Amino acid sequence: MNRLTQKMSGLQLNFSPLKEPLGFIKVLEWIFSIFSFATCGGYSGETSMNVTCHPSPNITQNELIVAKFAYPFRLNTVKFMVPSSPFCEQPWQDWHLTGDYSSSAEFYVTVAVFAFLYCIGALVLYLGFRHLYQDSRKLPLIDFIVTLIFAILWLVSSSAWAKGLSDIKHVTSPDTLIHNCPKDYKCTTGSESRMGSLNISVAFGFLNLILWAGNAWFVYKETNLHTEPPPSNPEQGPPPSSM
Repeated sequence: MNRLTQKMSGLQLNFSPLKEPLGFIKVLEWIFSIFSFATCGGYSGETSMNVTCHPSPNITQNELIVAKFAYPFRLNTVKFMVPSSPFCEQPWQDWHLTGDYSSSAEFYVTVAVFAFLYCIGALVLYLGFRHLYQDSRKLPLIDFIVTLIFAILWLVSSSAWAKGLSDIKHVTSPDTLIHNCPKDYKCTTGSESRMGSLNISVAFGFLNLILWAGNAWFVYKETNLHTEPPPSNPEQGPPPSSM
């Protein structure tokens, strides 16, 4: 009995599952989840405007104002850096960006972080306790359900983040900011940071959706939903027919 317990519970490191779709795709999911939260959560950028006083023969003051923003993109708390004061012979009034897009960004990053952690746990199970996974009827089923849940979460979070990123691009565009220029000043377009890494984060989100949805099939093949459970007693013959 002790030998059986030790055999069932002991660590048996085996890298052969990495050659199978079940383990190989899990490694890809682990890598893609890292890129997902790194490209989104690690972003910082800025947008700028050239501000001058209203046309006046006596005032020629000109300033480049910059607003720096970063994850989690609470843009309504970001204001343009104060130019030299007084500006245009009057105190400078704070000028904020608009919109709070933290909910979609944080939801996306949270899904990516939890997917990263689950992939680590699943790989430990696949590589170190494969015998438990194969002999159990519940572990593959739990793995299948969690995989489906993550596929749905990737769909929802990636879609929400794609919409949030589109709004962020619009709000921080110098062309949009011109229309919000304070009436006491004249604004011309400045520059804005590229958002290539944020575009990549959206792409990785939908790639994760494809990976997790595809991985669900290979996990499903390991469950008792796909294979018939073995008989409780193989040596027992068929039940006698009733007369």
